[in-house]
Amino acid sequence: MTLNDKTIFISGGSRGIGLAIALRAARDGANVALIAKTGEPHPRLEGTVFTAAAQIEAAGGRALPIVGDIRDEARVAEAVEQTVAEFGGIDVCINNASAIDLSPTETLAIKRYDLMQAINTRGTFVVSRACIPHLKRSANPHILTLSPPISLEPRWLGPHIGYTVAKYGMSLCALGLAAEFRDAGVASNSLWPRTLIATAAVQNLLGGEEAMARSRRPELYADAAYAIVTRPSRECTGNMYLCEDVLAEEGVTDLEQYAYVPGAEPIVDLFVDHL
Repeated sequence: MTLNDKTIFISGGSRGIGLAIALRAARDGANVALIAKTGEPHPRLEGTVFTAAAQIEAAGGRALPIVGDIRDEARVAEAVEQTVAEFGGIDVCINNASAIDLSPTETLAIKRYDLMQAINTRGTFVVSRACIPHLKRSANPHILTLSPPISLEPRWLGPHIGYTVAKYGMSLCALGLAAEFRDAGVASNSLWPRTLIATAAVQNLLGGEEAMARSRRPELYADAAYAIVTRPSRECTGNMYLCEDVLAEEGVTDLEQYAYVPGAEPIVDLFVDHL
């Protein structure tokens, strides 16, 4: 199964992991609709929805760049309708957009708490909800949410409650959607890496160049995402996957190819206990 002529709707796909997933789909000849806030170049962040669209088309896909904020329910609905009008339907919904702030409770501004809830948990719900009527008409519909396995270990709950709640909310959405739409054949899963992935968040918030050097490239996430959304939807739902486990199931066990710096020892990501 491939993504040739399939339509992907992805939130926040102008850079990083979202763009890597879009480019992997584009190599199959997929249609990719991107909704992201970055319509103009940002001083600290690489890429816009328009530069991402150009890369998708250069990779062999068709792109629909949409400037929009997934906190705006009406804009999401418009973006979904634009996508359907352009490409005829939606086969895969990828909830990639996310906000991060690892501040502890006493120093986390409530404005930042609200932002994480609005983008992460609420945004996942809003985007998925808008796509579902169209996914139900697809031959192999998938929702994939980029969020972690849920662990109630105190070390994941204590240090950054605001962020943990927002990310676990995404995973709960993924599991809930799987249960609700199982009979309709709409798969819903979450996906998370065992190690840090080299993104702007790692560069700017999680350790700078040192952390980047011990990260893996976004293509690892993209290849795992591709493997999931090309599986039969009725046989692959309700899972909280880890990227490396998915790749192992696909026969990929040499992960050195994904190293940001060859030979470097990867750092274990948040919400994961070991490599």
